[in-house]
Amino acid sequence: VVLAGRTAMWWVRLRSPCPAASPLPLCVPPRLPAPYERRYSSRGKEKIDMSMYPVESIRNFSIIAHVDHGKSTLADRLLELTGTIAKTDHNKQVLDKLQVERERGITVKAQSASLFYNHEGVNYLLNLIDTPGHVDFSYEVSRSLSACQGVILVVDANEGIQAQTVANFYLAFEAQLAIIPVINKIDLKNADPERVEKQIEKLFDIPVHECIRISAKLGTNVEKVLQKVIEKIPPPQCTTADPLKALVFDSTFDHYRGVIANVALFGGEIQKGHKIVSAHTKKRYEVNEVGILTPNEQPTHKLYAGQVGYLIAGMKEVTEAQIGDTLFLCKQPVEPLPGFKSAKPMVFAGMYPIDQTEYNNLKSALERLTLNDSSVTVHRDSSLALGAGWRLGFLGLLHMEVFNQRLEQEYNMSVILTAPTVPYKAILSSAKLIK
Repeated sequence: VVLAGRTAMWWVRLRSPCPAASPLPLCVPPRLPAPYERRYSSRGKEKIDMSMYPVESIRNFSIIAHVDHGKSTLADRLLELTGTIAKTDHNKQVLDKLQVERERGITVKAQSASLFYNHEGVNYLLNLIDTPGHVDFSYEVSRSLSACQGVILVVDANEGIQAQTVANFYLAFEAQLAIIPVINKIDLKNADPERVEKQIEKLFDIPVHECIRISAKLGTNVEKVLQKVIEKIPPPQCTTADPLKALVFDSTFDHYRGVIANVALFGGEIQKGHKIVSAHTKKRYEVNEVGILTPNEQPTHKLYAGQVGYLIAGMKEVTEAQIGDTLFLCKQPVEPLPGFKSAKPMVFAGMYPIDQTEYNNLKSALERLTLNDSSVTVHRDSSLALGAGWRLGFLGLLHMEVFNQRLEQEYNMSVILTAPTVPYKAILSSAKLIK
């Protein structure tokens, strides 16, 4: 930009009838507009002061629904409404960041974002988690709910209640979360919100008057959803006076910074320089950075009880960041939080490198991807024809396809995948049959 500015400046000097008499110093490079100056400055991002949001003004909630009922579209409108992202026509599934999610038009990973919203003169911090709808990724939903106090249950006004609507409702109900029913797609020609309201009342015992009719695509009544979240969902039950308890509910791997852990704080506060311990591995770490997701990483000075954010503490090995782990301060040991029920694989397949020289690279890629998708089980295996490899357990066929596609796209790994099988039991009528 500066180079282009100087080129223009010399052009003015050459065309000027009397450059010597010019009162302006033409050799001063032009000042950049404020947004450019801020964006490309070396001072780094401005850190947000999270102490402005006490526990009473925090709401942690998930959006749950059946496949294609409009969770990600509703998340887009909520992000726009709170000014987290600019309003443009290109905002479609903003939280679906993976290439496979964009290509298939589905949500695979639960993604969180912190929203700032002013309601009746009070500033609120709303932590939203957008979850997948497919049954193959139900483990993502159960993990997300552990960091929440309430959910928005989205139902399509055209389709009505479907399988995953019921399954996700009971997940939230068992976790004793506040449930806000939202009927989406009322702008469709065949929409029948009255019928859907009666279904919700009959199946879930939620009164009709509590249902909110919206169109996430057009943004109709979306503001009411935010107001209902503030009124109905309780704030987290914890204080900064408690010792630090941070639940790791998701994590990703960065080549330069190591493991980035998504944490929900159930007590205390955390900042750069704190010495923390993992309840699972008993290893000690020093916190390098804390922050919130808006939905991009935004560093903050501290994170306080009740808030949801990310934490980087120099974890270099993928095995160190166990999902469901509890982090606490060295000098204040605490009882670990209950983790998550381990996922039960339904489909098994063998995975082998095309070339055995790629074995170690594939092993590293698998470790990093299973950190991000902890519902996959991995056991070493070998085959006479294909050599050394692994036996992987998935939650379903779509899960297997998506995992394979992510290996190719994110880690540039081409593999041989054997035909999927399901576990079965055989009852032998005679011991002679065993050979």
